[in-house]
Amino acid sequence: MIRLLLRVLGHEHARPMRRTVALMTAAAVAEGLSYALLVPVLRALFGHAPSDAWPWLISFGAAVAVYAVLRYLGDLSGFRVGTAALRGMYHRLGDHLARLPVGWYDRDRVGELSVLAGPGVLQAMSVLAHLLAPFVSATVTPLTIVAVMLAFSWQMGLAALVAVPVVAAVDVWTGRSTAAADAARTEREQDATGRVVEYLQAQPVLRAGGRTTERFHLLDDSLRDLRRASRRSALAALPGALGLTLTVQAVFTALLALGAHLALGGSLGPAQTLTLLVLAARCADPLLSLTDIAGKLRGARHVLARLDTVLSTAPLPEPADPVRPVGHGLAFDSVVFRRGGRTVLDDVSLSVPEGQRIAVVGPSGAGKSTLLHLIARFHDVDAGAVRVGGVDVRDIGTDGLTGRIAVVFQDVHLFDGTIEENVRLGRPDASAAEVRAAATAARLDEVVERLPGGWAAHVGEGGALLSGGERQRVSVARALLKDAPVVLLDEVTSALDPVNEAAVHEGIERLTAGRTVVMVAHRMRTVRRADRIVFLDGGRIVEDGGHDELLRRGGRYAGFWNLSSHPVLPRS
Repeated sequence: MIRLLLRVLGHEHARPMRRTVALMTAAAVAEGLSYALLVPVLRALFGHAPSDAWPWLISFGAAVAVYAVLRYLGDLSGFRVGTAALRGMYHRLGDHLARLPVGWYDRDRVGELSVLAGPGVLQAMSVLAHLLAPFVSATVTPLTIVAVMLAFSWQMGLAALVAVPVVAAVDVWTGRSTAAADAARTEREQDATGRVVEYLQAQPVLRAGGRTTERFHLLDDSLRDLRRASRRSALAALPGALGLTLTVQAVFTALLALGAHLALGGSLGPAQTLTLLVLAARCADPLLSLTDIAGKLRGARHVLARLDTVLSTAPLPEPADPVRPVGHGLAFDSVVFRRGGRTVLDDVSLSVPEGQRIAVVGPSGAGKSTLLHLIARFHDVDAGAVRVGGVDVRDIGTDGLTGRIAVVFQDVHLFDGTIEENVRLGRPDASAAEVRAAATAARLDEVVERLPGGWAAHVGEGGALLSGGERQRVSVARALLKDAPVVLLDEVTSALDPVNEAAVHEGIERLTAGRTVVMVAHRMRTVRRADRIVFLDGGRIVEDGGHDELLRRGGRYAGFWNLSSHPVLPRS
């Protein structure tokens, strides 16, 4: 458990954690040893001179004081280390997630990361602040007491020692019997969280379909499964809890009977017998609490294992000596890319000279957006190479590559801040005049003038307070402010109204002027302005050429053009 915790947190926390464990262990040992002083105390009290108990009582009080100080220092250290570890865990997890390939973030991980980054991290880090001290006390103190019992009566000590592996076996059995149920509950919890997010995101669709009063069956089923899994998890832990309780009670009863037998036989005096029974009773309390503590530790360990899996996910490798591209041309050299067991791009070779615009068209699922993702290195290719300025993107480095590329996607995400803050993401060190100029070029200034608060107006979570066209203008302004030599456009006007489409097109024209551009588009108005057109289908380039040239060939692009220019209307 400690090794896993250190692996997740990082070895910079190793020394303070070892110090914390040492303090907690010392406190538990001091607690157990302090009970040894009860033997001379009770012996004196039951003897001919009860006043002889005072020195032993003072020693007992001093031992308890030492234990109290050690327990305070151990608990305080646990809280401090836990707080530092929590802060460090959030930083480490956030930094690692920021370095993972963008393609790693699929829909299935929404619920997992939501649970893991929220209550999951808190549960895992609570081990240091709330669980470690009780666990050490529940294990080390009884073992110390057993050693004390061995020192005063080998028969009683040996009987207590025999019970140690029995209690440990019951605890291990409980953990194994609940592992599957706990894992199933965690899986259902992640699925339910994802369904809640999906339900919230689907509100516009549900309301448009007039289903606001209906139950969302996918969410209902997921919550029902979570309830069943939670019930199974609780029932699975019940036999272990009862088994440990019965085992501890049976051991105490056996020690009570053995102590009475030894006392009646004259092997033990009354004071010694009473003290050893008190020690045995003192062992029972922490052992009975072990079930609850161990259950919480197993839950925390499961979260730590999931955190370890995420943190062990390798980010895209960075070059030791990044190469700086000379130009800004693009090239695909026999690129093969697979995802989910499917070949998305198959032996694609394509060159885009510096300053040229190329449009990529084709049916849905042909791999068009994947071309853009590979240029931006959201994924690494399985074979071949993607080059910018003649240099493999894997040899450029993330900072060098992202500094040369501006990306405008169809789905624009804005952060819950002001419009100016969202535009500044393109270049945080830009001056106010540069931000205003980029906004004007994207015709975003028209939006700012309409908003209460102007530049200080908040856009809401995900840009919810702006329309789709207005969010797209922010995205274009952000790209203009970045002023990168390579521009990637992905269906930026496919769902805009005519007014916003015209404004975005105007901004796109300014953005792409003199730059190397790869655009994925369905609108023929956008396609015709390209210097070259590539028709992609089934992960392969089936046609490549200029607009007029491809129309004269009468191939796939010509059919696509005719269908887009003269759509077939349904019969009335």
